[in-house]
Amino acid sequence: MPLLDIILGYDCNVACDYCTITPAMRERALTTDAIARAMKEQRAQGYDRVSFTGGEPTMRGDLLGLVRYASKLGFSDIKVQSNGLLYAQEANVTRLRDAGCNNFHISIHTHDPDLYDELVRRPGAYQMMVAGLRNTISAGVPLEVDAIIKADTLPRLVDATRWLHAQGVGRLNLWFVSLTDNNRDNVESMPRMTEAVPTMATVFDFARANAMTVRSLHVPRCLLGEYTDHAFDPGADDVCVVTPEATFQLHESKLAGQSFVAACDGCKFRDRCPGVRDDYLEMYGDAEIAAARGVDSSRPPTRQLATV
Repeated sequence: MPLLDIILGYDCNVACDYCTITPAMRERALTTDAIARAMKEQRAQGYDRVSFTGGEPTMRGDLLGLVRYASKLGFSDIKVQSNGLLYAQEANVTRLRDAGCNNFHISIHTHDPDLYDELVRRPGAYQMMVAGLRNTISAGVPLEVDAIIKADTLPRLVDATRWLHAQGVGRLNLWFVSLTDNNRDNVESMPRMTEAVPTMATVFDFARANAMTVRSLHVPRCLLGEYTDHAFDPGADDVCVVTPEATFQLHESKLAGQSFVAACDGCKFRDRCPGVRDDYLEMYGDAEIAAARGVDSSRPPTRQLATV
């Protein structure tokens, strides 16, 4: 079903060390009227699901009203994507649920207490995140969790997955770090995908054995080996993104795959692969893709913009 993804604004109550949002972007936000207008217009166009994201949407004083309005317009799926810190106050979860939010989405980054606080650059934030996660699970509303794959979280990824499962989380998305905008120069944060895949495979095996849904974002299917069924491309669906600057389809985003390289020619996944992100190609080139495809990696990359 079509999804309306609304970035309310870019301000946030943490400052994650991998965040792509620049200080200037943090000053930008949609007005309440603009958000309501976008919801009304896109609902008339057949969009049945809406997601409120940011930045940190729970910082907005109008969030409850926006959720209620989305419910009034008839959106069947109303999601709030958050870092969960403000959910440490159980009443905040209850109010959102009662207003019509029927899909919670929390980014945990990592389960390690010290690394979490260091990563989000806010001492004491870990305890708030854990309390918020548990309050959300107790509310009995569908929940998805995001974890970031980067150089320092990758060694802890398997333990993080086990920890989440023990908390009662059944759905996990693995986001591969991006070197764009504010994180462009943080090159040490990005591992090679081929370095990450063996750890991801252990996660996938755990998920399969424990009835847990784990999806991989941004790692091309050709690199996932036997785990291609875990690949997830949200831009393959009809996702309309509304931001303070523009409205566009998700597959056009710089955080989605943008390019096909020479090694992609003839790939069996070509018709459903979004391509490789340009920031990754700039960092590591296409040798890994060529090796996975068993083709000559000495050819220079021949990039084509993704069209899916």
